[in-house]
Amino acid sequence: MSGSKQDGAGAREPACMLCRRAEADPDMCGDKLQKGGLCAHVFCMFFATLLFQQETDRRGLMGFLPRDLLIAVRRAAQKRCCVCGQSGATIMCCREHCDRWFHLPCTKEGGCVNVYVTPFSSFCPEYCPEQEVEATPESDTVCLICLEPVEDRKTFTTLVCPTCKRAWFHRDCIQGQALRAGAMYFQCPLCRDRGEFPVEMFILGIRVPFRQPTWEDNDAFADLGARHGQCNAKDCLYPGGREEAEEQGPWQLLLCSSCAAEGTHRRCSGLRNSTQRWDLQG
Repeated sequence: MSGSKQDGAGAREPACMLCRRAEADPDMCGDKLQKGGLCAHVFCMFFATLLFQQETDRRGLMGFLPRDLLIAVRRAAQKRCCVCGQSGATIMCCREHCDRWFHLPCTKEGGCVNVYVTPFSSFCPEYCPEQEVEATPESDTVCLICLEPVEDRKTFTTLVCPTCKRAWFHRDCIQGQALRAGAMYFQCPLCRDRGEFPVEMFILGIRVPFRQPTWEDNDAFADLGARHGQCNAKDCLYPGGREEAEEQGPWQLLLCSSCAAEGTHRRCSGLRNSTQRWDLQG
């Protein structure tokens, strides 16, 4: 298909050659890469059994060679997913003697676990890692993140902090927090443990990206450090306007000594030039 047709309004989104999905959860599968007629999700490649990355990521797709990708696709054509029953499964359970295969997008639905750190191990529902900590939620216990009820015991979808044993949460909820916090700030939402807690979440298949937290993207909180910069008097008298001020004298801007969230020119509030403090509440 020509490039002009692909760019047309009716062009189809290309499917990942490993999971066969044109659309998949990017939080689970990662970005979809395209190059030289190849198309695959980042984590579909990392988790694919017997598919190895080269030392340099400049070759193929992030270091996964075209030849190796095609071999993985041919192998997968003979493997059926233990979750959806369709062929094309590229991920085999890493447990010895287990021959269950599955697609990466089928992971959550089937209760499979993928560990998002080297060596990118995968487990079928029968052999997936379970929490060893002895803890049972009290009746009416809710998820600390969404405040909706959790199950009455530890399950694939209901997890507990191994450190404090009191913080319960849904798998999807703690996954969302992990994606927002990143590895540097991911911690138990209750006891704030950053040691045992994130390690166990990694093992249980929670993806914790190695990047800064999303709340620091694009200086999201930059305005919080900005000093208030306008006169809030009912009638501002300064000829230059509310957002202008001078470094001293009657037109110097004083901020409220209690909140620093409002300000006034000295003259606009009838203050003497010697006045150094002003409080909105008087």
